[in-house]
Amino acid sequence: MLIPTLRMALTELRRNLMRSGLTALGVIIGVASVIAMVNLGKGATASVTADIAELGHNLLVAVPGESGRHGGGFSAAAPFTLTDVRAMQTQLPGVTGVAPMATRNLRIVQGNNSFMSVVTGTTNAYMSVRNWPVTKGRSFTEAELLGGSSTCILGQSLIDELFNAQNPLGARIRLGRSSCSVIGILEAKGQSTFGQDQDNLVLMPIKAFHRRIAGNTDVGAVFLAAATDTTAVQEATEALLRERRRVRAGHEDDFSVRDMKEITEILQNVTGVLTALLGSIAAVSLLVGGIGIMNIMLVSVTERTREIGIRLAVGARARDVLLQFLVEAVVLSVAGGLVGIGVGLLGSRIALKALDLPFVFDASIVLIAFGVSAFIGVLFGYVPARKAAHMDPIEALRYE
Repeated sequence: MLIPTLRMALTELRRNLMRSGLTALGVIIGVASVIAMVNLGKGATASVTADIAELGHNLLVAVPGESGRHGGGFSAAAPFTLTDVRAMQTQLPGVTGVAPMATRNLRIVQGNNSFMSVVTGTTNAYMSVRNWPVTKGRSFTEAELLGGSSTCILGQSLIDELFNAQNPLGARIRLGRSSCSVIGILEAKGQSTFGQDQDNLVLMPIKAFHRRIAGNTDVGAVFLAAATDTTAVQEATEALLRERRRVRAGHEDDFSVRDMKEITEILQNVTGVLTALLGSIAAVSLLVGGIGIMNIMLVSVTERTREIGIRLAVGARARDVLLQFLVEAVVLSVAGGLVGIGVGLLGSRIALKALDLPFVFDASIVLIAFGVSAFIGVLFGYVPARKAAHMDPIEALRYE
């Protein structure tokens, strides 16, 4: 019974091909929008997660200043010192690397070329905890670190801007009023999800940075790499810094130690909520598409009143008529859903490529979209089908 009914439904839909296509358009747009929004959200989440992972494994960041628990950023507080850094290196169990950081935005000059960049004073531990190797040249020697030698390691963006792809090793560049000799090139990382050029930086020994650029011995942040358990290292770091900074019991810390896993989870939750919100907004168009199917099917029932009367008069049962119109509505909806899935996947892939985000295929959203499109056909096709099935054959035959 179902096969002949399906054939009749397809024949009727082909007879009014333009109207059928326009009717299914609402479902196509709705399904495509939902899939595209969800895929964009998943791509953004994957990109954020990858960016955080590129910072290093089992990484914690200690920053002076109370974290914004009541809104805002970090309150003013005394910076860390190199003595604090040495205490972290020697007194914290389970730590595989401690990298101090002090930064300034300066104009870097080489010959006739100049470019604004971030100059970071640090140690070789920075490259290990950040999983950021030197691909050409070398890292700092112990003598350069202890003596504050004016040597530096450059990111790939500076190589492109200042040296026109020529070998920069051994060249001298000017950092504001100071200068340094280039000894290495960092591996290229490209832009982060937030549009920041990660390769636009200069690394130099932190003692040289303090003496030649900063004019002080402040440490703005410290990266710590944990062997395994970041929670234990985080607690030990907080206890050590409370002791060194003389934070009394009951008082809030004047520093913050953040686990990058926590930041990853926060960002994933944020992007997840935004994805759900965008998907919900896009799903409204599915509702509109369903209403469109119901309207067109009601028009179709009215147009085919005499046909329905003839079928009922020659012995067709009410459920046969109900099934015929219901199948037509479901076929329209399912066909629109299949086309919408294709359009959504293709459109999201193009958009993700344009935004330089990864494409993450999720079969579940495709199955859900297909199921919802079929359900819409049943839901919004039932009312017209029921109207057709409950017609009085005599009145239907008399209809002009």
